[in-house]
Amino acid sequence: MVDRSVLVSGGGIAGSTAAYWLAKAGWSVTIVERAAGTRSSGNPIDVRGAAVAIARQMGIWSRLEDAATGVERLVFVDADGRPQATIRTRQRVDRHEEVEVARNELVGLLFDRAREASLIIRDDSIAALHQDGGGIDVEFQRTPSRRFDLVVGADGVHSTVRRLAFGPEERFSRPFGMFVGTARAPAPVEDPRTVLMYNEPGTSLTIHPAGGKPGFAFIFRGQHDFDYRDAERGRCLVESTYAGGGWLTTLALEEWGASGDRYFDAVTRVDVPQWSAGRVVLVGDAASCISLFGEGSSSAIVGAKTLADAIAAHPGDHTAAFAGYEHTHRQHVRPLLRGAGIASRLLVPKTRSGIAVRNAVLRRLRRLVA
Repeated sequence: MVDRSVLVSGGGIAGSTAAYWLAKAGWSVTIVERAAGTRSSGNPIDVRGAAVAIARQMGIWSRLEDAATGVERLVFVDADGRPQATIRTRQRVDRHEEVEVARNELVGLLFDRAREASLIIRDDSIAALHQDGGGIDVEFQRTPSRRFDLVVGADGVHSTVRRLAFGPEERFSRPFGMFVGTARAPAPVEDPRTVLMYNEPGTSLTIHPAGGKPGFAFIFRGQHDFDYRDAERGRCLVESTYAGGGWLTTLALEEWGASGDRYFDAVTRVDVPQWSAGRVVLVGDAASCISLFGEGSSSAIVGAKTLADAIAAHPGDHTAAFAGYEHTHRQHVRPLLRGAGIASRLLVPKTRSGIAVRNAVLRRLRRLVA
């Protein structure tokens, strides 16, 4: 096989998975990753469905099981912390069919596998892309320019590759009318198998046990103008929205304000009409997602493997490879995107009556299946 090179922008879930499988198919893989380290805060994430088989093939499934949070239920509480309704969070009885882990655990395991056969460019990002009939010249912020056959944009909701090759972010992303912030919580929760959530109209506050590394999550509705690069604006939005709230709100806001590892962003729907442009292709949240509500982690793993398989099947024809990948993976993500609105209404009702109705319905369903 003629030596073929691919640059993967982003060493997260989609990027590391794509890099691993492309290297297995004989490609010379380079990963460029902007982040100098892995953020420890953030909601734990699920690996389920078709992503489970891929994780097994990559040899990381047993380690994911070892790192599982062990959470089994979500309990909605009132302002005094009294349980009002419960949802089982495990979709299957067999624990070997899905797992919930901290995001940094999954990213770390995938990245470790990817870097075994990839060149890593750390703490850098792409500055410009120049395509011609034979390849792509890539300019980096710090690293000398290099030429590649293909570029994979796996750099998330705010993708640099998408902006450079497809157009400005506002052309493809739309606000979902919600925001999310996370920060570490100060101490282990009482029950390591239970997530607790408190709602007021248009807001939710969650404490997740996260396998002994608990965290708070703030999810709320709003139509605020927001630039994801403005960390101070995000901090103030959470504090103003939750001021005076019940349950653990005072403690959560103290931890939020003091944290050096907080996360905040708008919940965003990304919809790119075509996932490829010449020799550039998008995967994961850069291509299609509703951040927070679309099972993005499992979908990213599946999409990355689908892309790598398509490229391996058409090693000399990237146009056919990208078209096959997109056709297959759009069928996978379409129902996930439709379910996002239902999930948002369940977790963050807009009104006090909506909270009461949700809790009553869940209690009734629980009695019916008991």
